[in-house]
Amino acid sequence: MAVDELQAIIQRCQILEEADFKGEDFNLFQVAGQKCLEDGYSAQLLEVIQNEKNKVIIKNMGWNLISPVVRCIFMYKQEDDKREHCLRILDQLAQLCNPKELFLGLLEQIEQTSGEQVCQTVMLLLQPLQTVLLKLQNKKAYSVGLSLAMIMNQLTPLPVPYTKQQIQEDKLGLCQCCNAVVDFAKPFVNEVVKNMEKSSEYNDMELKEELIKFCMKSLKYPLLTAQLEELEGIEEHPFRRFATEIIDILWNIGELIPLMFVHHKGRSPHWEDQEFADIERKNSADSLACLSYLVFVQHFGVECFPVVFSPSYLLLCNLTHIEVLLKRTEESILSKGLDLFESCLLRMEDNSLLHHYLEFRDFINAPQDLVKIMTLCPMEHMRKKSLNILQLFIDKFDTEGKYTLFRCLLKTSSHAGVEGYIIKNIKDQIHLALTKEYDSIWFTGHHLISLLDLVLSLPEGAETDLLQNSDRIMASLNLLRYLVIKDCESDNQTGVWTTLGKIEQNFLKPLRVGLNMSKAHYEAEIKNKKENRKEAHSSNTVCSVTVSGEKMLPMATGMQLQVLHSALFTFDLMESVLARVEELIEVKTKAVIDESS
Repeated sequence: MAVDELQAIIQRCQILEEADFKGEDFNLFQVAGQKCLEDGYSAQLLEVIQNEKNKVIIKNMGWNLISPVVRCIFMYKQEDDKREHCLRILDQLAQLCNPKELFLGLLEQIEQTSGEQVCQTVMLLLQPLQTVLLKLQNKKAYSVGLSLAMIMNQLTPLPVPYTKQQIQEDKLGLCQCCNAVVDFAKPFVNEVVKNMEKSSEYNDMELKEELIKFCMKSLKYPLLTAQLEELEGIEEHPFRRFATEIIDILWNIGELIPLMFVHHKGRSPHWEDQEFADIERKNSADSLACLSYLVFVQHFGVECFPVVFSPSYLLLCNLTHIEVLLKRTEESILSKGLDLFESCLLRMEDNSLLHHYLEFRDFINAPQDLVKIMTLCPMEHMRKKSLNILQLFIDKFDTEGKYTLFRCLLKTSSHAGVEGYIIKNIKDQIHLALTKEYDSIWFTGHHLISLLDLVLSLPEGAETDLLQNSDRIMASLNLLRYLVIKDCESDNQTGVWTTLGKIEQNFLKPLRVGLNMSKAHYEAEIKNKKENRKEAHSSNTVCSVTVSGEKMLPMATGMQLQVLHSALFTFDLMESVLARVEELIEVKTKAVIDESS
């Protein structure tokens, strides 16, 4: 019988001195204890462990029972007495065993768990692990750091619940587990705080550094991915609570503000392998970006934040973090980048951001990242939000800043829709310059002429793909029409009349030639399709068509004809605006000639 075997081993070891325990004794104790648990004699094993006479034996050998005890806890149902016995055994082992041996045994158990049991195992072992760590004297900081790192490494592969339903269900227990890990860390946070209060020159940085590492890992996972907006029907959002606790730890140990404004280059470990160094840098960048989001968007810890920084300085500091987030493709992370960008811009007055800020590379990179989202992101709501934020960004700059930004975006966007949008913005700025009481030198005169050289031109002359560039061309024509109507040749505030010959040579004439060529090409295509359809057995014959230089997916001839007619409609629209512009130029030029004669 298993209990008799255990008692026999216990009786033999009771008469031995602690130094006389042999490897064989450890093995026999582990096998007998495990058999007791497997055969259902957990109550008898608990009695053996609680017996004061066996204290030295349990201290040295008890840690070997961790694995079978944990296995049995998960085997029994919640209401089973045997499960309660096993839980009490685990608690007793935490109190009685050699801390160093038990610490390694608990970590090994956490490391070996996987899948759906990760969170359950971690939550089960957090309390005994905390008890053991509080007893350790040597290498305590290292052991705390190792424990937190092991736990976070085991949690990281688990999917983060995102929707309201997923958070409420918490299928794998991740929400509950994350908050349990923070509670586990609190005694060690308190220890650092007490030591800091005792001495203003607190030099024992090891434990503090381990807590910072834990917070940085928590910011990257799960908080970077987590849904952190308040959700109706969830009284205490688990990830919001977790975020609050992480911010509190950083504040209490005096690291929140430094982390917000310093990248802690000196704290990054030195890696001889460049690959490891790059991974460390990326992880740190993700964590700091998430921290900024928590403070400036969700307002965690904002009451601790000093109200001494100008909105423009906060934008400057945050653009590095915004860039990190905007380069990601996951909706949960990308949305945080857009929200952080928007939050920083909404703090500022329109026209308050000085053009000098564009000398910082981040101020050029940020709108380019927005353009990529606007043109490449598959999620429509993200594309729309990016467009709104780009407009906000434009609005915040002074006039020279807007001018410089427009030039930059026209040269770098490589997207007709974006270029059309920028040209519309240019038109709005010209309108303001012409209608305000004071002159704006940046959207009139020689500065504007330099900008118009970029706007009123065709990339490849008459051979430019007009359909692909239709948004840009229509915006350019509308701008030119506005200039001709609004600015009289006698005033020539914009300078457009001075450079009219250049505009006609580089834009209007090539556009007229290009329109004639394009219309002729598409009309011929339509004629061919109609003839082919008559010859085909069925109007549903599938073939292909090329539009804007790209071969489209196979489609029925009827559908192809619709596409071709749509292209012709675009050319007709373009031609009508072009004709109106040419007519206005002719009328105004003739009027000036008549006046002079």
